[in-house]
Amino acid sequence: MNTRILAVDDEEGILRLIRRALERDGAVVDTVSDPCRLLSGEISLASYDLVLLDVMMPGIDGFSLLEKLRKDMDCPVLFLTAKTSEEDVMKGFGLGADDYIRKPFGVGELRARVQAHIRREKREKRNSVTVGDVRFYLKEKRVESGGGEIMLTPGEYAICEFLALHRGQVFSREQIYEKVFGYGGESDDSAITEHVKNIRGKFRKAGLSPIETVWGIGYKWKV
Repeated sequence: MNTRILAVDDEEGILRLIRRALERDGAVVDTVSDPCRLLSGEISLASYDLVLLDVMMPGIDGFSLLEKLRKDMDCPVLFLTAKTSEEDVMKGFGLGADDYIRKPFGVGELRARVQAHIRREKREKRNSVTVGDVRFYLKEKRVESGGGEIMLTPGEYAICEFLALHRGQVFSREQIYEKVFGYGGESDDSAITEHVKNIRGKFRKAGLSPIETVWGIGYKWKV
């Protein structure tokens, strides 16, 4: 799945530069010139792998925006700013920023810093996580692939999330049932076979086949 980046800046020229530069590296880049749109909830911040955020913007500045929204983002946040005094830098880091890119910046520096942060990003995910070609929205309990949602039942989603977060590991039907539905579940582990069958059918429509049968043992999410 391509890296998804959100750039927020009130200058359209800078947004065009950012999009052209980062699309060269295969990223999908969304741009927002009105920072107040992020407060409305119309944009799912959990769907991005990195956010570029201008500091000086009308309506609401980048510091205030990050303070309000950091809990909704698991990804690196890089400030774009001409304000690089020690006080401003410390304030930004204190609010959860990962780095600063000073304006005016070169395309090479922008691409290098973005790639460096994406490459070493390892923080625990609370909002979303991407596994191969599938993005899991952990709070919303839904999955997307290729920009489209794969409609799963709660049980199907729980099985997929468990296997995907332990990708490469093999689990028996009994282990999956206990981890997903608990000891007090109203069915038995034979239900896992039917769930997996249904999951495979839904993923097949999206051109995916992430769950592998390990004969005589159980199932695993392919690495």
